[in-house]
Amino acid sequence: MSAVVVYTKSWCAYCVLAKALLDRRGIAYREVDVSNDPERRAWLVSTTGRRKLPQIFIGERAIGGFDELSALDRKGELRALVGEGD
Repeated sequence: MSAVVVYTKSWCAYCVLAKALLDRRGIAYREVDVSNDPERRAWLVSTTGRRKLPQIFIGERAIGGFDELSALDRKGELRALVGEGD
């Protein structure tokens, strides 16, 4: 199973939605709050090219934010990416 990491900030509605989707699907994840971590935020921007949160990684792959996570779920591709099969 691939590790899912969700980079968040405490006042982010889309971060809450992303975590809720993962919770509903029973997909374990590690949350990293970058609210007060400018170095990690800078790393995220340089790695993903995006400033908005959440930023979600499955394994080493940056998949994007809530919209991308939700799209993967709707297409039935999320479970396969996290190694849970169909």
